[in-house]
Amino acid sequence: MLDQPIARIDRLRVTFQTRDGPVAGVADLSFDINPGETVCVVGESGSGKSVSSLSLMRLVEFGGGEIAGGRLLFDRREGGETDLTQSTQEAMRGIRGNEIGMIFQEPMTALNPVFTVGRQLTEGLRLHRGMSRRQARARALELLRQVRMPEPERRLRQYPHELSGGMRQRVVIAMALACAPRLLIADEPTTALDVTIQAEILALIDRLKRETGTAVMFITHDMAVVAQMADRVVVMHQGRKVEEGPVERLFEAPQHAYTRALLAAVPRLGEMRGKPAPEPMRLLGADDQRIAPIPGSTTPLLRVRNLTTRFAVRGGLFRRTVAQVHAVEDVSFTLNRGRTLSLVGESGCGKSTAGRSILRLVEPQAGQVHLDETDVTALAPAELRRARRDMQMIFQDPFASLNPQMRLFDQVSEPLRNFNIASGSALTDRVAALFDRVHLPRSFLRRYPHELSGGQRQRVAIARALALNPKLIIADEAVSALDVSVQAQVLNLMMELQADLGLSFLFISHDMAVVERVSHDVAVMYLGRIVEIGPRAAVFENPQHPYTKALIKAVPVADPQRRKGEKDLNFKPIPSPIHPVGHVPEPSVYAQAGTDHFVLTTASGY
Repeated sequence: MLDQPIARIDRLRVTFQTRDGPVAGVADLSFDINPGETVCVVGESGSGKSVSSLSLMRLVEFGGGEIAGGRLLFDRREGGETDLTQSTQEAMRGIRGNEIGMIFQEPMTALNPVFTVGRQLTEGLRLHRGMSRRQARARALELLRQVRMPEPERRLRQYPHELSGGMRQRVVIAMALACAPRLLIADEPTTALDVTIQAEILALIDRLKRETGTAVMFITHDMAVVAQMADRVVVMHQGRKVEEGPVERLFEAPQHAYTRALLAAVPRLGEMRGKPAPEPMRLLGADDQRIAPIPGSTTPLLRVRNLTTRFAVRGGLFRRTVAQVHAVEDVSFTLNRGRTLSLVGESGCGKSTAGRSILRLVEPQAGQVHLDETDVTALAPAELRRARRDMQMIFQDPFASLNPQMRLFDQVSEPLRNFNIASGSALTDRVAALFDRVHLPRSFLRRYPHELSGGQRQRVAIARALALNPKLIIADEAVSALDVSVQAQVLNLMMELQADLGLSFLFISHDMAVVERVSHDVAVMYLGRIVEIGPRAAVFENPQHPYTKALIKAVPVADPQRRKGEKDLNFKPIPSPIHPVGHVPEPSVYAQAGTDHFVLTTASGY
C-alpha cells in the first residue's frame, strides 16, 4: 500500500547506563515516515536525534544503548511490516545498507582506514546485490560521479586519509545510496560539505526520493537545510518530541518556545548588510546580550606572503614522485590584531592546508609567514614549539582531535602542563573556568570523548585551544558540528574573547551565513588560490569573481517559500589540482575592485 508508512517509531524509549545510573537518551518518541517523504528531525546536540536513527538501524546497542520500550515498525520490500526491535542481528544485516541506508555524521569514523574507497563502496553491492567485481566497480564509479567527486577513478584506489573532509563525506553518501534503499537515514549528511556540494547533494537526495519513492529521515541542526528539504519536521529537546508539523507551518507559526529559539538563532545571509563590524548572534532568553561591534585594529598580526604547499603523488615500483598536488598556490594576505579573516571555498580548495601550513603542521614549499615580527617559516623546532603558544588551532573533526583514552580534564589541562603555566588547584580552577566559558557542565571533566555528543566534543576542542591565551586562533570548521543554538553561543563566545583579549581569528568555513556574521574580511579560495579578497561587505554585497557569485547563490535560505530548484544548482566541476612534476603555474595577478578589495584576473580556471 502506497499510503502505508515505510517506518513507524512508536513510543520509543532508549536508555544508557552511566556511573550515575540509567539515563534516557530518547523517551516516548513517536512519528511516521511515509514513502517519498522527507521527515527532518531537528534539535540541539544531545537531544536524541542520532540515538533515534541508530535505534532504527539497531546500532544503538553497539554504542552502549538499550531499547527499553516501544516498537520500530518497518515495511520491508518482501515480507511486509516487521518490528525491528524483535529482529535478530542476523536479520538486521540483510536490512542495513540494503533496505535502510545510513549517512553517518563523522565521515572519518564511518569509513574503515585500512580499506580503499573502492573496496568499501563495492562491498555492499556484492553482498546485497550479488554483483560481480566488475559490475560493482562500474556502479561505484557511477555513484562517485553522482555525488560530484573529482577524479572518481583515482579516488577508488585511495584510502580515506588521502581525502579531504568533504570528499570523505561524499564517499559515505555514495555508500548509503548504493543499493537504492527504501529508507535513507541522513545524520547531518552535509555538515562537512561546502555550500555548492551541499546544494547538489540535497538536490540528489531529493531527486532519489521523487524517482524511487525512497523515504528520507533527515537529521540536521541547519534550519536552512530543513527549509530546503523537509516535508514534515519533528523538533526534539532532551530526548522528547516537543513539536511536529508541516515545514511551512513550523517556520511561519512555531508553537513551542524551543522551536522559536531554534529559528531565532539561525544566521541568515544578508542580515549583516550595512553593518561595518561583526555582531553577536541572537540567543533565546537573552534580552540584551549586546557585545559592542568589534572594529579591530590596523596593526598587522599575521602576514602571509606567496605561501605555496604541494604534496607529492608517488607511483611506480620505486614509489617515485610522478606528479604534485598544488594544494596552496601563491597565497598572500594580512590579518590585523583583533580582527577575523575568513577563508571560504569548496572542499579540497586548500583552505585547511593553508591553515596548517601557517602553523607548520604541514611544511610549505615556499613563502613567508610572519606572526608579529617572528618569521614562523624560519624557526628551528624548539623555537617553533615556543611560538605555538601564541597560535592555536581548532580542528574540523573533534573526535579525531581528542584522545579517546584520556579524560577531558587531562586533555584540556595538557597544554597548561606542557608549558608549566599552572599546577594543582590553580590548574583545576583554570580548566573548570574554560569549561564554563564554552558552556559545558563541570561534571563533564571526568568524562571521556565517546561519552559526549559531536557538538559537545567540539566545545572541548575550543576550550583546549583557549587554554594558553593565544594571539591567533585558526578555526578550521570550528562550528560546523554544532547545532544552531550552541553555534550561536560559541560564535558569541569567540566574539566576546576577541573584544576582551584582542584575539585574531583565521576562520576557515564553508557556511557563508556564519562567515558573513563573524568576519571583518573574507578571502575566497578556489584550486589553491585566493580568487577574491576584501572587506566582508564588499565581498558579500558586491562579489566580482564568478566563483564567489556561485558560492553565494548556492547558500540555502531558511524559508520554505524560497527553495532552490535543481536548475539553480548547476555548478562547474572542479578541475584537478594535480600537475606533472616541473609544472610552473602562472603567477597570481589581482585587479583592484574597491578599497582593499582585490580579484584574481589570471590562473583562476573558473
